[in-house]
Amino acid sequence: MLSSPQINIKVRPMLMNDLEQVKAIDQLSFSLPWSDNAYRYEILENPASFLWVAEAETGGQDLIVCGMVVVWLILDETHIATLGVHPDYRGLGIGKRLLTVALEETARQGANLATLEVRESNTVAQYIYRKFGFENVGRRRRYYQDNREDAVLMTLNSLKEFEGRERFSIES
Repeated sequence: MLSSPQINIKVRPMLMNDLEQVKAIDQLSFSLPWSDNAYRYEILENPASFLWVAEAETGGQDLIVCGMVVVWLILDETHIATLGVHPDYRGLGIGKRLLTVALEETARQGANLATLEVRESNTVAQYIYRKFGFENVGRRRRYYQDNREDAVLMTLNSLKEFEGRERFSIES
């Protein structure tokens, strides 16, 4: 984790130029990272997909993508497809900011609830999701192909609190 208190984070929509840095975060964060084609499809072709990145600016250095989230808006439901933060930037609240933006923006688009799957062993992520109001509602047995680990299915039953909120420091 970075120790510099002089870090500024902004959240903005994901662009094709972000793909290399997003893929690096994905590979460092997950044992089953998405392919380039999957991200290209989400950015360019999937009308139900909403993608954001967190960008870090530290004292005069170039901006770097340090986190990402992909969500799908299906009818009135937000589905968190993936959310990851670069290991060097974890513990700074970046994942919470990305999740907040995703929930705010999709609530504004008409989403009433949110769902996600998370590895049974990923207790840190489960804890964060519970802080947002997500509840464990089920299990998908042997969901993850790499080790057949179960996924915990979590749902946030109401996005009402996110619907009318002011934008959470999102750049357009």
